[in-house]
Amino acid sequence: MTDGTHTLKNAVAARREERGLTQLALAEECGVRRETIVNLERGRYNPSLRLALKICAALGAKAEDLFWLE
Repeated sequence: MTDGTHTLKNAVAARREERGLTQLALAEECGVRRETIVNLERGRYNPSLRLALKICAALGAKAEDLFWLE
């Protein structure tokens, strides 16, 4: 998604697949619906800071490794 000048990009799908997790498994671990993960991975949804940190913890990654602005 974009804020007019920057677009939030993420590597959630790639990291999730490396870890052998399904979208449903990641969603359940983070306390959200699978559709939330689908939309996040497709760039249609910007997560809250809380959710972004939950995803990082679930995937064993630092925030800067999963999320960045372009």
